[in-house]
Amino acid sequence: MEYTRHIHSGVTLSYHRNLAHRSFTLPKWLEYSFAYCGVLSLQGSPIEWVSTHRYHHQFTDTGKDPHSPIKGFWHSHMGWIFDSSYRFGQYGGLKNVEDLKKQIFYRFLRHTNLLHSVLLGGLLYAAGGFSFLVWGMGVRIVLVFHSTFLVNSAGHMWGKKPWNTGDMSRNNWWVALLALGEGWHNNHHAFEYSARQGLEWWQFDFTWYIIKFLQAIGLATDVKVPTQIQKQRKASKSRILATQN
Repeated sequence: MEYTRHIHSGVTLSYHRNLAHRSFTLPKWLEYSFAYCGVLSLQGSPIEWVSTHRYHHQFTDTGKDPHSPIKGFWHSHMGWIFDSSYRFGQYGGLKNVEDLKKQIFYRFLRHTNLLHSVLLGGLLYAAGGFSFLVWGMGVRIVLVFHSTFLVNSAGHMWGKKPWNTGDMSRNNWWVALLALGEGWHNNHHAFEYSARQGLEWWQFDFTWYIIKFLQAIGLATDVKVPTQIQKQRKASKSRILATQN
């Protein structure tokens, strides 16, 4: 479980909050280390993952959203990944990730993406045989895949919507538990630049706890969170009424 959590944090902490949204800054050696963990999730290279996610925010819940439930639950959960040529072609390619494409490390990971998981599988088999391979690759990948994809599907279908975001994003506590804090998805769409997605003290956000620890020891800097004024501007009518009662 701890091994799976480290790999998953490569997606939530690195791919999502650090690279896609630049919610905080890390020393390059640590940024690259977390990104490498993300590669081992088999969800694509940082360049491709970040590009898709940035397009998701640019076109949220419209016809050009790469994975919106407006095209059905299956499409938003997994169907979208089977047509990457259309997904990138309709936007004219990877034009929104020039910051990553300039770095040789991320270009290297894009061209060698699958190789690293193959090597990991070989190491696991050498260390513990077939059972290590099944649990360390098969079971782990299924768990990480579906917990991530539930943010795209369930996170836009079921849950509460405290913020006026103009899209279908929802806060879903059980998705947050599975996805290390990513289930507070309406919070995220309201403040996509925020390193913290569980904005209330009771909203579990394991990824934020890691970022907060890294900040405390001086490794994470320029950590962005919404101010009270920014929250007030985004508050929906229901949230305003709730605070007045």
